[in-house]
Amino acid sequence: MAGGTYFFTVNLLNRNRALLVEHIDVLRESVSRVKQRQPFDIDAWVVMPDHLHAVLTLPQGDWNYSNRWREIKKRFSKSLPKTEFISNTRQQSGHRGVWQRRFWEHTIRDERDFWHHVNYVHDNPMKHGLVKRVVDWPYSSFHYAVAKGVYDPSWSGGV
Repeated sequence: MAGGTYFFTVNLLNRNRALLVEHIDVLRESVSRVKQRQPFDIDAWVVMPDHLHAVLTLPQGDWNYSNRWREIKKRFSKSLPKTEFISNTRQQSGHRGVWQRRFWEHTIRDERDFWHHVNYVHDNPMKHGLVKRVVDWPYSSFHYAVAKGVYDPSWSGGV
């Protein structure tokens, strides 16, 4: 769907690592660089220790979210020291052992579906037991949404 809105889940290969929050500045820079070259709107975003969720809207006439994720993952991976285990298959194909190869995507169908997924994104740190209040998780677009008046800071989640 060209110019559509999508929900994504993108996971680290090793779900026991916290690379995304340990290297949050590298991730932010990777996203920013890709966004400059291949624009998209971030409707909601949360970075968890081992995965992230996002609701993104692509420009009209553009459907290539896969290339955006490939570039974000590549930039992030190349900025990290090579400390992870890399399987023979990944070595032969030139891939690092940082990210799972694929991601999960859902096309947003309507406004109800949009808000369901935006709320899911913002509620995720609480759902995983990382914080007691949504507002306490620093790696989320929730703070931006509060500043814009979309949410009250005391919103306690719920999908």
